[in-house]
Amino acid sequence: MQQEVERLIFSGELGPGDKLTEAWLADRLGVSRGPVREAFRVLEEAGLLQLEKNRGVFVRQIPIEEALEIFELRAMMEAHVGATLARNATEVQLRELEQLIGQMEAAVAVDDEPLYYRLNVEFHERMVSFTGNRKLLLLYRKLTRELSLFRRRNLNDQALLQLSVSEHRHMLQTIVSKDATRAAEALKQHVLMSRERTLRNAAKRQPVTQ
Repeated sequence: MQQEVERLIFSGELGPGDKLTEAWLADRLGVSRGPVREAFRVLEEAGLLQLEKNRGVFVRQIPIEEALEIFELRAMMEAHVGATLARNATEVQLRELEQLIGQMEAAVAVDDEPLYYRLNVEFHERMVSFTGNRKLLLLYRKLTRELSLFRRRNLNDQALLQLSVSEHRHMLQTIVSKDATRAAEALKQHVLMSRERTLRNAAKRQPVTQ
């Protein structure tokens, strides 16, 4: 149930500010209201939903200032991930990451943005999981879920998809080279560039004042 509500949010079927009701979701998903209520509770704790007293449950709207702070935290985390994998990644782990990039490149070739987004999320989560630090993975997942709307906007055309996949290919190359310093910098810069794209997208959406 929780995963299905997340899918609706990440796919864009539910957008920031949209109101959710137990009755609507229970009817749509063919379940009782109990699992829906529990999913609301979990996703509120995860920062994806917001409960407003006497108004209901809404998809949370992350302020741009908060999003930028999360990008900065993520940049530090990914730098650590890059350095750790450059030192310790196994051949099996590297092959799995290579396969994911191959799938990402195939998604770009057919301009399948939803598939690319899912593979992108999986690629980064797999890298974090390969560090072996469970607490880091839990924190990473919480932060990146809050950024889901902004990350999707950064992958909304073919040119951005091509740029993104080339950045991922470069990140993996630095890890394979076993150069911890280069790998840390590559992953950090990837996130910071995403932060800059987020800033530009936010500026485009600012209303023009007369």
